Amino acid sequence: MKKVILNLAISLDGFIEGPNGETDWCIMEQDMDFKGFLDNIDTIFYGRVSYDAWGNYQPEENASEEEQIMWQTIHSKNKFVFSHQSREDDEATFISTDIAAKVKEIKRQGGKDIWLYGGANLIQSFIHSGLVDCYKISVHPVVLGSGKPLFLELSGRLNVQLSGTRVFQSGVVELSYEAL
Repeated sequence: MKKVILNLAISLDGFIEGPNGETDWCIMEQDMDFKGFLDNIDTIFYGRVSYDAWGNYQPEENASEEEQIMWQTIHSKNKFVFSHQSREDDEATFISTDIAAKVKEIKRQGGKDIWLYGGANLIQSFIHSGLVDCYKISVHPVVLGSGKPLFLELSGRLNVQLSGTRVFQSGVVELSYEAL
């Protein structure tokens, strides 16, 4: 069965975005093997705002070949958008009701894993509903002081088990946890 993987960057003080939504502090290194991560997923879960911003994003013409290929790879995945708004889109399937049931159905379809891309509201909804199977958190060497926290208003503990760590030259530390 497919796993829902939350793979995202976080500041040392626990924020996934700065106070103005900025993510310019995120570091992307060659040895992080983001391509390897993308090769192991076939589906991306978006919230509507994130999908509208990034779901069909095209890099500028002068972007590096590596960036062009990365976005082509991302756009080749099956896309599901979780939104209160129902709409038709040739590039994605919109889901507005029975989220937990639909996620379980998608996971049973087989194939590669699922990237829970976000945004923040969708991530919170998945965490609160117990729909995240794996947390792949890249802690970046920056303290933002404020912004959008990853874990917000949990009703109880979230038990996880460490399944892997990687340390990069930049000081980024990737922590992988399986939900229990």
